[in-house]
Amino acid sequence: MGNLQRLCNQFARIVGGQPSVMNGVCFVQKFRNIPVTILGRRSRSPLVLPTFFTFESIDRQGRALNLGETVILPAEVNPFISELRKKGIIVASLHNHWLFEKPRLMYIHFESVENPISFARKAAQALRVLRD
Repeated sequence: MGNLQRLCNQFARIVGGQPSVMNGVCFVQKFRNIPVTILGRRSRSPLVLPTFFTFESIDRQGRALNLGETVILPAEVNPFISELRKKGIIVASLHNHWLFEKPRLMYIHFESVENPISFARKAAQALRVLRD
């Protein structure tokens, strides 16, 4: 097992997700458990309920480009953004993906350049404000 795979596995353990390495990019996925319907139909799609992380482009100081995205309920937005900002993580985007979903779902993207394990720990702490 290579160094990137070991680092990816460690990252995944911290955030509670499933790791994989593709084209030199660590990808970690997990899914929220939010009962949701779209157009009146129940959805459990990974497109609807994701929490995704990647890191790549590690420099000689061990810093990587770290990216995250999670589905988020409107009431969770402000507490989550506050936690990310306190930890020095940039909030890159907040938007919707779907129409006619219940409850209303938003998606938040966040990023940093730092050691990926540090990013994983910060993200895991911020995710604690979410209901699941």
